[in-house]
Amino acid sequence: MHRFPHEEQVTSVRAALRSPRRLRTEVLAGLVVALALIPEAISFSIIAGVDPRVGLFASFTMAVSIAFLGGRPAMISAATGAIALVIAPVVREYGLDYLLATVILGGIIQVVLALLGVARLMRFLPRSVMVGFVNALAILIFLAQVPHLTGVPWTVYLLVAVALAVMVLLPKLTTVVPAPLVAIVALTLFTVGAAVAVPTVGDEGALPDSLPGFVLPDVPFTVETLRIIGPYAVGMALVGLMESLMTAKLVDDITDTHSAKTRESWGQGVANVITGFFGGMGGCAMIGQTMINVKASGARTRISTFLAGVFLLILVVVLGDIVGLIPMAALVAVMIMVSVATFDWHSIQPSTLRRMPRSETVVMVTTVAVVVVTHNLAIGVVVGVLAAMVAFARRVAHLTRVVEVPTVEPDTKVYAVLGELFFASSNDLVTQFDYVGDPERVIVDLSGARVWDASSVAALDAVTTRYARKGKRVEVIGLDGHSLDRHERLAGHLAGGP
Repeated sequence: MHRFPHEEQVTSVRAALRSPRRLRTEVLAGLVVALALIPEAISFSIIAGVDPRVGLFASFTMAVSIAFLGGRPAMISAATGAIALVIAPVVREYGLDYLLATVILGGIIQVVLALLGVARLMRFLPRSVMVGFVNALAILIFLAQVPHLTGVPWTVYLLVAVALAVMVLLPKLTTVVPAPLVAIVALTLFTVGAAVAVPTVGDEGALPDSLPGFVLPDVPFTVETLRIIGPYAVGMALVGLMESLMTAKLVDDITDTHSAKTRESWGQGVANVITGFFGGMGGCAMIGQTMINVKASGARTRISTFLAGVFLLILVVVLGDIVGLIPMAALVAVMIMVSVATFDWHSIQPSTLRRMPRSETVVMVTTVAVVVVTHNLAIGVVVGVLAAMVAFARRVAHLTRVVEVPTVEPDTKVYAVLGELFFASSNDLVTQFDYVGDPERVIVDLSGARVWDASSVAALDAVTTRYARKGKRVEVIGLDGHSLDRHERLAGHLAGGP
């Protein structure tokens, strides 16, 4: 992929290492992301039904691996809720070893899909689906914080408010240190120094006290094993790639840079294979943590991604006792700020909604609704794309029309077909001719139309057949290029028709 000089400068690791200011931004961003990853990884481990160490080790190996393998600088990959939901049944029914085998197979499938060019499918994502994806993501990030705000002491709400105030006001004074990091450190020092009893990171689950090691899944290498893990591996691969590619595109837009989507796809696959062999639950791009890294902290290079994984391991293994003291209120406040910053507020302004075609708004709302109900970004995107396809087909179908053309030839009627002929628009084509009243010779001029599929050829066959039943002859003229080739290959060979 062609890269412009300014993009190389923005995302270059070498340039960041030569700039103390940029390097400081990358290092501090990595630290903030690592702190935010810990409770998330523990929560996702619980969803998947595994020990917290499995999620934490996955986040470490994914972040470090993708820093070298991925195509999108500054994007964070780690254990995610979407992957946890997909693989949870494997753990519940067959155990941890089958989970690891599923993660490894899922990674291999992602590599294969990348080599087949799955990343190119991103061009078929409409803007309305992308906006719905972003807004749904923001809502999910916020909803994920609600459990940490229910049934808690009133001091939690006060701490959250203070942390939010710090993150809103501090950047107006200085951006030397990321505001989220200041909020986390300040609230931790206060709660420890004042002995305030509030939920902490340590309450979320036990942190590991050793490094991850190489693990070979203890499963039989048989067709039966493949039958068990295959469907889950495919689901994991598809969900992971979809979330990762959507996140990469989002970061591209935010940073005004381009990224190698194919490399990101196979990089995610290889990272999952590595993660499976080191006892992790697998993962993909984390949109919330990526927004913390890119939007809240200003990171732009792979340094922040790599350090997020390294800091995560150091924090949980070496400094676990200290990390366990961090109040959850601080991390909840960080994620609330991320959700607010992620939401596309412009998309729901009355002025925007008035200008936007109703079908576009319906597609966006549909995407958001499905994601929020299912808590699955992949399902929402698929439904949104299908809704956009239906809306597009309906709009284009109405643009096709048949008009009569004056002619001086005796006993001849000329029709001109205008527009795009495909399955949605060609269904009504048969009804737009006067089979009884027309003369013996009918000319159908398609120079103003294009034939896109077999349905259109079948419709033209049906028109010819109906005229033939009345003893009349039809000439189809004006086709060229692919339309002519398609018509010549299929005309008269499609069974059925009115």
